[in-house]
Parts: sequence; structure tokens; C-alpha cells
Amino acid sequence: MPRSDRLFELIQLLRAARGPSTADVLAEELEVSPRTIYRDIAALQAMRVPVEGAAGLGYVLRGGYDLPPLNFDAEEAEALRVGLSMLARTGDSALQRAAKRVCAKVDALHGPADWLYVAPWGAPTDDPDQGCVSIARLRQAIRDEEKLVLRYQDEMGEMSSRTVRPIVVIYHLNCTMLAAWCELRAGFRHFRTDRIFDCRSGAGQFVGQGSMLRKLWAEQETVAADTPLSEAEA
Repeated sequence: MPRSDRLFELIQLLRAARGPSTADVLAEELEVSPRTIYRDIAALQAMRVPVEGAAGLGYVLRGGYDLPPLNFDAEEAEALRVGLSMLARTGDSALQRAAKRVCAKVDALHGPADWLYVAPWGAPTDDPDQGCVSIARLRQAIRDEEKLVLRYQDEMGEMSSRTVRPIVVIYHLNCTMLAAWCELRAGFRHFRTDRIFDCRSGAGQFVGQGSMLRKLWAEQETVAADTPLSEAEA
């Protein structure tokens, strides 16, 4: 996360807190080290953001400080809440955490809407304890145009090692899939993320090729929500 974004998120966490927040708690929320939180707090104080407190005791944001409001009307705010709630169906735990942070910001400005409810059932969560890789790791590789070496289990239970150029994450109703150029098959393949049991760097990068590969993939593949999974797998 860029530092400017992290400082914004830090302010939002302090605004939403009902009491002092320790550096350890803030670090866990933002997935950084406590030392980074100490530096960020010092930076905010240098910018005259009214953060008070001390290491070991916790930090609070003095009342009266606010950020520019989000200019959403009632229906736009409800659309955001429903759309963000549906991220629970993707199995992407990092996006789910981000969605909760955005919802907290919308609630702070528009008030809660506990009468809107989206059923959370969908793709299995990318739980490392179950052996599955983080979908956030795959998204990062797409942004960085980084090749990955996957250990993948197909629908027959066979394991294989694939060196791929990841280009797209596809969120189906009951699973999430990674579209990639597979060097083993010399073509585009789709991999269910809950069947990727290892994901390693070290195969190099494909900088400058991502957009072209996505264009070729889009021309060759028709990605629809009702596509049978057996047809979409690697």
C-alpha cells in the first residue's frame, strides 16, 4: 500500500476507534510493523493532524478533525454497501478486509444501513491454513507482471507444476479463477485459486506484456458466469 494511502487509512482507523488504539492494533489492521505506525504517526503530527498519545499507551484523533466528505447520494451509498458486501462471496480475504474499511467510511458519513443484507455464501476463502494461496498474492503478481510457479491440482486430483504469466482474476459465483499464459501448455489456461497449493516467485517477469496478453485472452475466451468449470480449468 502506498504511504499516502496508508496515512489516509490510519486517520480513518483513528476516527472510527472508540478509545486509544495501540501501535500493535493499528499495525495489524494495516498489515505493517509497529515501527511503521510510529513513523506514520510522527508524519501525521508533523502535518498538524491532531493525533495524540504515546507509544505503549495508544493514540487518539482529537475531535473536530475530518476529511472531505464523499459526495454520494442515498442510492449510490446503498449500491456501494451492497457491492462491497458481495465481496464476501469472492473468497478474496484481502478484498473483504478492504471492503469493511470502505463500508466504515460510508457509515461514518451516511449512517449505518443494517436493513441491507447480502448472503455471504460463495467461493471458499483463501485460507492459508487450508493450503490455499492468497488471492491478493496473485493480484499483486498481475500488477507487477511477475511470472509465478504454481503447484496446481486439477479436477482429477493430479498435481503439476506450472510456470505462468498471470493476467486476470475472474470471480465466479462459487469459485475464483486465475487466467494466465501457461508456459507448459503454450497457451491461455484458467486455474481455480482454491486448487493452487503453492505459489513461488523467481521465474522472472513479463514487463510490458500484460496488456497485450489480456487483449489476446479476451479475443480467445468468452468468460461468462455460467461457464461450466470443467471447460474453464487448466
